[in-house]
Amino acid sequence: MVRYTGKKNRIARRFGVNIFGRSRNPLLHKSNPPGVHGARRRKKSDFGLQLEEKQKLKAIYGMLTEKQLVGYYQKAVHMGGNTSQHFAEMLESRLDNIVYRLKFGSSIFAAQQLVSHGHILVNGKKVDRRSFQVKPGMIISVKEKSRKVKAVNESLDQSSRSVPDYLSIDREHFSGQLLAPPMVEQMPWPIEISLPVICDFLAHST
Repeated sequence: MVRYTGKKNRIARRFGVNIFGRSRNPLLHKSNPPGVHGARRRKKSDFGLQLEEKQKLKAIYGMLTEKQLVGYYQKAVHMGGNTSQHFAEMLESRLDNIVYRLKFGSSIFAAQQLVSHGHILVNGKKVDRRSFQVKPGMIISVKEKSRKVKAVNESLDQSSRSVPDYLSIDREHFSGQLLAPPMVEQMPWPIEISLPVICDFLAHST
């Protein structure tokens, strides 16, 4: 199980947005991009722009590895139909992301930790695999012994985030459900991303 341990604030500053949804805004004190005095960057090439779009996508889903991203893309291609939709749907339906969207974790990394440490149940059974694919109708809940965890309750009480329409939440019982496959236009990404550009990039690099 790969866990990102690099500097998260540096990445958030690079994209100019609180991309990981952290409660402490990483841009509060340093709004400039990383580098010497936040110096202006040269205009990016087409390759550079494609690469940046891919990096954004990897970041918002918890710093996925290149292997993981390519794997999702290849599965999407084999499914036929709308590759971009299938690709995004698989990413959005990862258990760690659903836990984050349900506000059980204050950031995608907090959600990853909850899953990895066995605090999350799927249809009443513990699942500690972050990449587990949540299907419509599945019930995601916080283990009863973990419902008193301060961080979980503080995250649920956050008013700055709302639960997407494709999910329902039962705050009293610390549970939620995926109602339908998430559509791209419903996904609350913190930054604009061009999926066609990413898919085109991956198509020519795999």
